Amino acid sequence: MSTTPRDETTLDVVLVDLASPTEERNAASAELDTLDARGMVDVILGEDATVAAAVQARAAQIAALVEECVRAISAGGTVHYLGAGTSGRLAVLDAVELAPTFDADESMVAAHLAGGPGAFLTAVEGAEDSPEQGAAVVAEHCRAGDVVIGLAASGRTPFVGGALEAAREAGLPTALISANPQAPLAALADHAILLDVGPEVVTGSTRMKAGTAQKLTLNALSTATMVRLGTTFGNLMIDVRPTNAKLVARTVRMLVQASGAAPQQAAEVLQAAGGSVRTALVALLAGAEVDAAAQALERFPRDARRLGDPAGIRSAVEALRTGE
Repeated sequence: MSTTPRDETTLDVVLVDLASPTEERNAASAELDTLDARGMVDVILGEDATVAAAVQARAAQIAALVEECVRAISAGGTVHYLGAGTSGRLAVLDAVELAPTFDADESMVAAHLAGGPGAFLTAVEGAEDSPEQGAAVVAEHCRAGDVVIGLAASGRTPFVGGALEAAREAGLPTALISANPQAPLAALADHAILLDVGPEVVTGSTRMKAGTAQKLTLNALSTATMVRLGTTFGNLMIDVRPTNAKLVARTVRMLVQASGAAPQQAAEVLQAAGGSVRTALVALLAGAEVDAAAQALERFPRDARRLGDPAGIRSAVEALRTGE
């Protein structure tokens, strides 16, 4: 009796419940491979066009989480993002971009990717399946006063679940950002932001609509948090780090846009202020000397509780103009 030799490589098949809209087949793309390039692009972008509305529908929940993050950071705490795969990479991307834009560092917002930093470029097999690793991240990096936000498109990633459970046990506020309206991990979240984006164009490929929805959510969450913390004047990035020629030019342009001053005057005041956009802006708006502007800002530092002027710029200008 002849037998067929078995390959030495075997695959352990484990049945996992993948019930989630992202795992369902999308009727609009059922014949995707039969289309020409233009047809494929039209289907993909047509589905993408629905994502913003799905995120907008959760605006109230996102705003509530913004206030939670503002409270934590204002008190010296840290907001922690945790995720695996695409969700984790989007978390890392959002966190690192806050530094040049808002002068925020890891003491304010930190991201933790399943499998460690190396997993950003190369998948680490099995990392997302370990709740113990998620719990270990919380134990090592989180402390009282911090906020733990898990990102999981499926709403069931074990790494994220372990982190949220550990955070709950430690008494930390928790949140979940998921593309599954019935996310199992929602029970572990004080703030559940469940985005109903529907089936993916390519079934189960959550780098697509689910990823876009998570990115939009993080954009709104982190930007609103930073603005509430007083890092902008209107919509101008007054805490931007001028680390290259483009950003130096941008700071001068911002001063011109905010004050109406001539570019040369703005540049001179910025130089006199030692590169401090805040000080230069107050001096230009109030028509005051740089030293007086700096002293006024010391009286009105950034304060999220000062609604309408968290940056303190308007208050400092008013104090200089009225002599108070």
